[in-house]
Amino acid sequence: MGFKMGIVGLPNVGKSTLFNALTRTAAAQAANFPFCTIEPNVGEVAVPDARLDKLAEIAGSKQIIPTRMTFVDIAGLVKGASKGEGLGNQFLANIRETDAIAHVLRCFEDGDVTHVEGRVDPVADAETIDTELMLADLESIEKRRAGLVRKIKGNDKDAVQQDRLLAMAQTAIEDGKPARTVAIDEDDAKAWRMLQLLTTKPVLYVCNVGESEAAEGNAHAAKVAEMAAAQGNSAVIISAQIEEEISQLEADEAEMFLTEMGLDEAGLDRLIRAGYELLHLETYFTVGPKEARAWTIKKGTSAPKAAGVIHGDFEKGFIRAETIAYEDFVTLGGEGPAKEAGKMRAEGKAYTVKDGDVLHFLFNT
Repeated sequence: MGFKMGIVGLPNVGKSTLFNALTRTAAAQAANFPFCTIEPNVGEVAVPDARLDKLAEIAGSKQIIPTRMTFVDIAGLVKGASKGEGLGNQFLANIRETDAIAHVLRCFEDGDVTHVEGRVDPVADAETIDTELMLADLESIEKRRAGLVRKIKGNDKDAVQQDRLLAMAQTAIEDGKPARTVAIDEDDAKAWRMLQLLTTKPVLYVCNVGESEAAEGNAHAAKVAEMAAAQGNSAVIISAQIEEEISQLEADEAEMFLTEMGLDEAGLDRLIRAGYELLHLETYFTVGPKEARAWTIKKGTSAPKAAGVIHGDFEKGFIRAETIAYEDFVTLGGEGPAKEAGKMRAEGKAYTVKDGDVLHFLFNT
C-alpha cells in the first residue's frame, strides 16, 4: 500500500514541471525499484527511506524494494471548474480518486512567466481552487440530499445517517469552510469517507520558489505556511526548476548539485515525507537474504491488519508477529544477535505496529 496524491494548480505555477521531474526521477529508479507509468499523467515513484538500505546491508539482502507513492498530474483547473469550465468535470473526477491533494502554488517572481490572474499571490490562488472544490461539493450535496428524501421517509437508517452527515458538510461549506473541518464521531467515520467529498481531502501546499530561494523560502512561502497552519494543513518549499535539473543527473552528480545549492536533500523527498505525515502513514519492514522490503500502513494499525497488506491470507490466518525494533536490529547487527539479546518479541493480534518495526509473520494457511 502506497498512497495516491493528486497534483493541482492554476496554469503557469510549475505543476507540470514538478510532475515531469517526478516521472523522470522515477524512470531513473526503474533499474532498481518497481516503477510504472500507468497513464501519461500518472506515475509511481519509490519512497526514499535510508533505513531500508541499512537493513538490507546488515541482512545481505539481494534486492531492495521500497514502498511507493503515486502522483497524478490533474489538468484542467481554471476558475469556474465547478461549473465545467475548461476540463472541470474531468478535473473533479480525478481528484475524487486521490488520497490527498498537493496544491502547487506559484511563489516565485518571473516577468517571463505570465500568471493567469496577472499577479503573484499564492494565498489568493489557493482560495481560487478551494472555492471551486467547495462549490462542486455543495452542488453534489444538494443533489444527493434531494435523492435521499424518499428513503428517509421510509426510515432507512443508512439514508438518515448519510443525510445527517451531508447536512453537516453543507453547513460548513456554506460558512466558507471545507468539509474536512467538520468533527466526525468514530461511529460515523466510515460513512463519512464513503461520501467522497472533494473538500475532505487533506491538502499539502507546495510552495514553488526560485532556485536561490529553495533552502529558506521567501515572503510568499511564509504567507502560505501561515495559511496552512491556520487550516491544519501542511506546506513544503520546493523549487520545481531545481527538481527538474536533478532528475536529469546521476545520483552522485545530483548530490553534489544539492550541496552546492545549500540543500540537504531533494525537494521531492521532502514532498513525499510531508505527504506521509499528512495522511498519518508509517512504514514497517520485512528483511531477509532474498529481499529487504518496506510496507506502508496507517498509524495505529494492528499486527493482523499490517500482515494483510502483504497478503490477505496473512491476516486471515494470523498467529503472531515476531518483532524487532529498527534501532535494535541495526545496533545489534541483525536478526540473530537481536534474538540472542532478547530483543525479538512475539506479539499477538492486539499489537499495534510501530514505525520502523522489522516483522516476521506466522500464520495458518
